[in-house]
Amino acid sequence: MGEHDAELGTEVERARGGDEDAFARAYRLVHPGLLGYLRGLVGEDAEDVASEAWLEIARDLGRFRGDGAGFRGWTATIARHRALDHLRRQRRRPRTALLEQDLLDLPGAHDTENAALESLSTGQALALIRTLPREQAEAVLLRVVVGLDGPSAARVLGKRAGAVRTAGYRGLRKLAGLMAAEPPQGQKDKRRP
Repeated sequence: MGEHDAELGTEVERARGGDEDAFARAYRLVHPGLLGYLRGLVGEDAEDVASEAWLEIARDLGRFRGDGAGFRGWTATIARHRALDHLRRQRRRPRTALLEQDLLDLPGAHDTENAALESLSTGQALALIRTLPREQAEAVLLRVVVGLDGPSAARVLGKRAGAVRTAGYRGLRKLAGLMAAEPPQGQKDKRRP
């Protein structure tokens, strides 16, 4: 992520001055990691929560001060707050199952097989991350998926950098153990006859 942070900082500064194209470029640089982080927190509702977060980000962009890495951390903080609000609302009002509009959409012109494989592997990774204790899962998501450094991830979580590094390390170690214990879906374990 570091190689894009200088470019991101430039785009954010231009966006703060009212350049809509610069905001769109900053969005494209940040959104994939932010969406991955939110999928780890709220699952299938990540797109909705991301939309709420981006509305707030766009509204408050004039108040942001910092560089590209700082913007990444600021957006992750906003997204985390929206995700926690979403989870609180869900606990108060359980969701009823409805037919989703996605089921009615026509197939796109993209490569469905590659998209499905990528989605499957991303889904499997996020499912494994969701098995971790919450603080480990968030540390892994912020460090690996969003690309924040230790101090930035610590600011997002409101914890000390050392605690976040430790949680991330423990989470990654546990994930490595889980992956070693179970071969990826669709592959046979070569250790067994």
